[in-house]
Amino acid sequence: MGINFDEVEVGTELPAQSFRVTRATLVRYAGASGDFNPIHWNEKFALEVGLPDVIAHGMFTMAEAARVVTDWIGDPAAVVDYGVRFTRPVPVPNDEDGSVIEVSGKVAALLDDRRVRVDLLATYGGQKVLGMSRAVVQLG
Repeated sequence: MGINFDEVEVGTELPAQSFRVTRATLVRYAGASGDFNPIHWNEKFALEVGLPDVIAHGMFTMAEAARVVTDWIGDPAAVVDYGVRFTRPVPVPNDEDGSVIEVSGKVAALLDDRRVRVDLLATYGGQKVLGMSRAVVQLG
């Protein structure tokens, strides 16, 4: 593993990342996940059920946020626990630019057995889209 427990402290910041999501991204994710709910691809349906537009899959948003942790640690298997609350959808317009999810993270607690808790902040348009986004990571 690339990060040693003795090299981190509470407040250590992980490199922030931006993740672009377009309608094409949603189609690929739907195919991979099997989640073909029309709120993720049918603009008319999404608007009819009160959404602002087609929205990104919650699990897609969650996975993109986790990438900040897995890229930092270098080993996805080092993430021993991860959870979020979905607080706001990420609308994805029907254009080439799509939407951008911004994710930052920092070590919030040093735990036993060389583990740390990383708290993540995921936003779209300056608004938080995931709440209580936390990962527990086993360090070397």
